[in-house]
Order: sequence, then C-alpha cells, then structure tokens
Amino acid sequence: MREERQPVFLPSGDRAMVVEFGSEIDPEVNALVHRATAAIERAELDGVVELVPTYRSLMLHFDPSLTRYDALQQAILDLDMDEGGAAGNQRRVVEIPTLYGGEYGPDIGFVAENAGMSESEVIEIHSGSDYLVYAMGFSPGFPYLGGLDPRLNTPRLTTPRTLIPGGSVGIAETQTGAYPVASPGGWQLIGRTPLKLFEPESDPPAIINAGDRVRFVPLANEDAFLEIENQVQDGSYSVAIRQV
Repeated sequence: MREERQPVFLPSGDRAMVVEFGSEIDPEVNALVHRATAAIERAELDGVVELVPTYRSLMLHFDPSLTRYDALQQAILDLDMDEGGAAGNQRRVVEIPTLYGGEYGPDIGFVAENAGMSESEVIEIHSGSDYLVYAMGFSPGFPYLGGLDPRLNTPRLTTPRTLIPGGSVGIAETQTGAYPVASPGGWQLIGRTPLKLFEPESDPPAIINAGDRVRFVPLANEDAFLEIENQVQDGSYSVAIRQV
C-alpha cells in the first residue's frame, strides 16, 4: 500500500478493527474503501470473518484464535490495492425501474415545491444520474446513494412514517435511496420500484452492493409497474446491469 494511502487502524473490541481511509464523505475515499475490501477478499487473509465497507472506513471482523490484531494490520498494509488493473476498476450500474409520483411517491409534490420546480423536472433530474452506493444499511439491502443533484436536496419528514412500503424511493437531505423492505422511515418518498431489492432466500440476497452505481429508470404508468411486479413474482424478470 503506497504511503499516501496509509489508513488509520482502530481496534473495535477483541474481534474487529476499523480501517479508516479518510475523514470526509468523498467518492475517492469511498473508492479506497472498496479497493481495500476487494484486495482483502482476494488475499483470503487467515482469520478474516466479515468485511463491512462504509462511507470512509472498513469494519473488519476476525477470529482471534486464527490471527492477531497486529499481524492482520501488517498483512493489510502489505496488500497491493492496485491489483486487478482496469478490470478491477470496473463498476456495476444497476438499473432500478421506478414509478414516480401519485400514491407511489406521495412526497414528490413537496420535493418539487421545495426545489422550485415541477414534478416532471424532479423526475427528469432524479433519474438522470448514476448514483454511487457509498454504503449499505440501516436495514438489509438499503443503499445509501451519493451524487444527488443539489437542487433536489430536501429535509427529512418532521415526523417519520411508521410503515413505508418496500421498494419506496426517497430523498433525505443530500442523499437518495430505496427501502428494500417495508419499514419505518423519515425520507421524502418520490417513487417506488417493483423490484425486490432484498430477499433473504436468494443468493446473493441483495440486488445492490456497496461500490455499485444505481440508475433509476422512470416507468410510464402503473400498468408498466404491475407488469414488472408480476415478472418479478414469477421469476422471469432480469435486472438490467451494465459495466462501466
């Protein structure tokens, strides 16, 4: 690992460490997190149990009966984060069909009013970018997406909803994201996807992974939404994924 990429190692109990690559939410810092994650996975380091990449750091869980903290730290420092070349720098763009507005996006009017634009302009802007998946949380399969156009920055709901339908697409301040399962939440809902973003019985269970990019693709009407929903249910729908 070159000197300018030296991370900061922080112990987290006796079975985990945090590897920090920066102090800001930044695409370049996040890229380092995912390159380190990939390098550790390739190396198959002894004792590594689980890797959890976040915005600017990596949580690494390990088995202390198989490795020591200091040995693992040195092994990470010795890794070649550039291994893989151009192929290693490729990223997936996962296309998420989305029906905006109406009962599927009940807050799009507020988002439009807050931005001083029409609902159709909100849809055009929101669906016009590839969003970086910085991290996954707060529920399984929930992607925290960066790169939202500043014009769409919208405060969270004053009072969170107790139940949001799975697939709901929302905005919270400078971020956008999609609820994979029904849950409480305080984001402004602007649409919904018919895809099942998280299914525990599937392998892998989540459609989207940290480090991916996401593109929301507008659906013309409810019939298009229901058609894809039916295809998802019968297993005939294939998620569109492209490499960049």
